[in-house]
Amino acid sequence: MGERRCMMVITTAPPGDADRIAYTLVEERLAACVNVIPVRSHFIWEGKISREKEEMLFVKTTPDAAERVRRRILELHSYQLPEIIALEIADGHEPYMRWIHESVQ
Repeated sequence: MGERRCMMVITTAPPGDADRIAYTLVEERLAACVNVIPVRSHFIWEGKISREKEEMLFVKTTPDAAERVRRRILELHSYQLPEIIALEIADGHEPYMRWIHESVQ
C-alpha cells in the first residue's frame, strides 16, 4: 500500500453542469483530475421514481482538499440535493498517488 492517502469524490450532475464543475475543480487546483462519464440515474425524488440522464464525476483529490471540493461542488451545482460521496483510495499506483498530491494545492 502506498504512503500517500488520496480521496475520490463522486458526484452526478446534469450534462450542462458536469464539464463546468470538472473544469473549475481542476483549474482551482482542488483536484488533480476529474473524469466525466455519461450515466442514466434511477432514483426516488419527492416521493416518485425518476429517471434522468446525468454525468458522473470522479474527482481525484487529497484528504486535505476533500472538504473544499465538497463546498465548491455545492456552490457550483444546480441540484437542490446533489450527490457528494467521498471515498478513501486505500491503495493505488504510488507515482499516480504522488502526482495527485503534487497537483492539488
